[in-house]
Amino acid sequence: MGFRHIKGFLQEHDCMILAVCDVDAKRREKAALEVNKAYGKRVCKQYHDFRDLIADDSIDALVISVPDHWHSIISIAGIRAGKDIYGEKPLALTIDEGKEMVKEVELYNCVWQTGTWQRSTSHFRLACELVRNGHIGELKRVEVGIGKGHVTDPQPPMPVPPWFDYEMWLGPAPYEPYTEKRCHWNFRWILDYSGGQVTDWGAHHIDIAQWGMGTDETGPVEVEGKAVWPKYGLWNTAVTYRFTCRYSNGLVMEVASNDFLPQGVRWYGTEGWVRVTRRGLKISIPGLKLSEALKPEFDPGPLRLPRPPGDHRQGHRRDFLKCIAKRTQPISSIQVSHRSTTIAHLGNIAMLCGRRIRWDPLKEEIVGDPYAARMQRRPMRAPWHL
Repeated sequence: MGFRHIKGFLQEHDCMILAVCDVDAKRREKAALEVNKAYGKRVCKQYHDFRDLIADDSIDALVISVPDHWHSIISIAGIRAGKDIYGEKPLALTIDEGKEMVKEVELYNCVWQTGTWQRSTSHFRLACELVRNGHIGELKRVEVGIGKGHVTDPQPPMPVPPWFDYEMWLGPAPYEPYTEKRCHWNFRWILDYSGGQVTDWGAHHIDIAQWGMGTDETGPVEVEGKAVWPKYGLWNTAVTYRFTCRYSNGLVMEVASNDFLPQGVRWYGTEGWVRVTRRGLKISIPGLKLSEALKPEFDPGPLRLPRPPGDHRQGHRRDFLKCIAKRTQPISSIQVSHRSTTIAHLGNIAMLCGRRIRWDPLKEEIVGDPYAARMQRRPMRAPWHL
């Protein structure tokens, strides 16, 4: 995503990429070359250590596209240095790290956009407007289908490539010997660095489910489920899984890998249903239909959700830059994305514990289960800490 963001922000007229930072020198040099080629001159500085980049006073904003176990440390350092931030999803490695990030954004008046760009896409927005304007009647149930996990064989320790600072890549995570399939894209299948598909795709589709339910500022009160975990090999996040979230008003949301539920979000009401995926929007509402362009041939209702300038990822980036200028919060604020990511974390915790957990969405605490509550946070390897 870091390289995709470089290509995207290079298209924006009112910002300039001044520096890139990566502990992989090959990727860092490739990124700098892309920037310099676009501007026709050598303007892009290269940093190996994020702390040096953050100390650069010529930089106003950061795009943080690193493995999840680094999100909170880099973000909080950037926030305290007065930078505005576009932070990739899922928001944080743990619930409590997300809570700390929210506090810092609010304390320092940071403009924060999370990379949950589906909120900047017209058909996702329309789906949520149809639900929230009551076209499916009283909302009764929500289904969220997300990706199935992956497995791999045990991997042998390997020499660390000379261009890769593996010690810095590990950072606050427990030490493990280097092997190629541990790093870069594959970090997301290892619990030390991520939460698997539950937090990766869950950060997107649970976020849309929450938007449609109108529960951006809260969450479920109970979560329970089961998962199949790898029995061997390097990767250890859930492969297949299914968990149920119950809200205080009786609403039920089920989240599952796509061998149980089809990819996307479906809201069921007393008068019909709405289903949305990245491929499109479908509805089953008596007397109502969509045009071929996925536009309603009826008034979706008085409630209108925010409309960023542009669509998809372009609109999401555009919204971030506009909000920097106006000092307002973008469509995927940190408060909203923290609540959505928390649900994914609670699903993993309930499935790892193998029992129902109770959640207080006001205090943001697991109730009556000290063992599960300890999983809201992780120890960090010295010298790293929040």
